[in-house]
Amino acid sequence: MQYRKLGKYGMKVSSVSLGGWLTHGRSLDDSTTEQIVHKAFDLGINFFDTADVYNNGEAEKALAKAIQPFRRCDLVIATKCFFPMSDRPNDQGLSRKHIVESVHASLHRLRTDHIDLFQFHRFDPETPMEEMVRAMDDLIRQGKVLYWGVSMWNAAQITDACHTARAWQCCLPASNQPRYNMFDRGLEDSVLPTSKALGLGQVVFSPLAQGVLTGKYKPGVAPAEGTRAADPKSNMWMGGDLQEENLRKVEAMSKIADELGITMGQLALAWCLRDPGISSVIVGATNTAQIEENAAAGDLNYGPEVWDRIESILKPA
Repeated sequence: MQYRKLGKYGMKVSSVSLGGWLTHGRSLDDSTTEQIVHKAFDLGINFFDTADVYNNGEAEKALAKAIQPFRRCDLVIATKCFFPMSDRPNDQGLSRKHIVESVHASLHRLRTDHIDLFQFHRFDPETPMEEMVRAMDDLIRQGKVLYWGVSMWNAAQITDACHTARAWQCCLPASNQPRYNMFDRGLEDSVLPTSKALGLGQVVFSPLAQGVLTGKYKPGVAPAEGTRAADPKSNMWMGGDLQEENLRKVEAMSKIADELGITMGQLALAWCLRDPGISSVIVGATNTAQIEENAAAGDLNYGPEVWDRIESILKPA
């Protein structure tokens, strides 16, 4: 497993990390979650991503149970706030009140005295940037949070956060958590170069395009029962990725993966990690075999000739 700095900052995270949006506290029982988390840790994964809104706090609780045997100093725990946790008016957004109360609630659910990386799950246009930044600075100075970051913020918002933090001599954001994969490359236009210039690392989610880039879905074939694409509760954002054109591209790239002796999923993860601005790719898993396969991508390095062949498939002349 390779370990990368979180942007320009000193904390190192495993290049492959484990998330639990659709699994922890939801589709998996606690025993299975524990098995997967322990296997991930044995494979060198030290970075575990969750959020308060994932299954309304149950994902944090499930992760807390799973990590109890480990030394806290060996783990990097990331969680988030922004989305409503109830119908109460202040139980959402990025006001100082909600940020502070969310951190305290997550600390309780995670059974820990600090959060390594606390992220704003989305941008809040109703709250002044100064209020958000100074709330995080206070929590960091109190030792309840070590680093803070954002998720799905655009380049202008990230720049504003950094300039505001500097103006008030506050701690700057260390990360951004965007969606990024072979089919969704909007990050490359402005967010990635801006983040590199300002020192933020990217912790990307959906690097496998919700499973489409594993090669499990075939052109002209209906998704198999039991897959995410066949589950109406989980496939609400998969429509764009499941286009026939994309599935044909996956078939073509799978031949390159076969030549390299790896799986298509491992190739897709290694593609994301080809850029040093990507600190980690977040993967999900429903069994230990999946996390074993995905974790192996953390050691893969290929030269430009491989990525040029991939580019010719993704963006044909």
